[in-house]
Amino acid sequence: MTKWARFDHKGEVGFGIVDNDSIAVHVGDMFDAPADTGVSLRLADVDLLMPTEPTKMVAMWNNFHALAAKLDVAEPEEPLFFLKANNSFLGPNRTIHRPRFYDGKVGYEGELGIVIGKTCTAVAEADALDYVFGYTCINDVTALELIFKDKTFPQWARAKGFDTFGVFGPVIETDLDPAALVVKTVLNGDERQNYPISDMIFPVPKLVSKVSEDMTLMAGDIIACGTSVGVGSMKEKSNDVAITIDGIGTLSNVFE
Repeated sequence: MTKWARFDHKGEVGFGIVDNDSIAVHVGDMFDAPADTGVSLRLADVDLLMPTEPTKMVAMWNNFHALAAKLDVAEPEEPLFFLKANNSFLGPNRTIHRPRFYDGKVGYEGELGIVIGKTCTAVAEADALDYVFGYTCINDVTALELIFKDKTFPQWARAKGFDTFGVFGPVIETDLDPAALVVKTVLNGDERQNYPISDMIFPVPKLVSKVSEDMTLMAGDIIACGTSVGVGSMKEKSNDVAITIDGIGTLSNVFE
């Protein structure tokens, strides 16, 4: 397995491969022949950042059989998605902030994230994995009461696009089978989600192919695969929320 991470070390941003308690520093382009510098830093001495700087995050809705059944809604014939605003992006071990002018429920959604590795436009499903660099953890935070506040216009962009609401990391794992993964969400020590990626309506190759038909995906862009059962809201006061996907790691944040 190869885990890529971005980090801040004494005010300088870098990237490299995580190996147990250290990170092998690389230079160049993470997505295009990066070079190993031979320098190794202790993870304890760096501050992990968002593992990529995407131009966009494309996020799925209603992409799991179990959740569609629970909500009693029809399964879609093609992927249904929205965009998370760039200002919302947040890395591991940082604070998710409640919006100043919203006092309603704020939800967590643990998800798998697909990280694109090269420019991807209208690719065939059979070729889609050639454009996938790896996978990361997602917390698709949502101002739940805003989506359908106005009956004439569902406000997905507003509800999902607040500052700090697009959380991902801590690393990008490049060598695993997404169909074998399980997403777990733990809120304040209580497990709230535990679901298999194999239950997705549209698996990874289909998602990459279909989204790339609608818009060009760039290296570092993320497709959030959607969530399944167990979504809920975070409390009024401070919350510890952790998204764990074995093989990738744990995305930990505080919401307050």
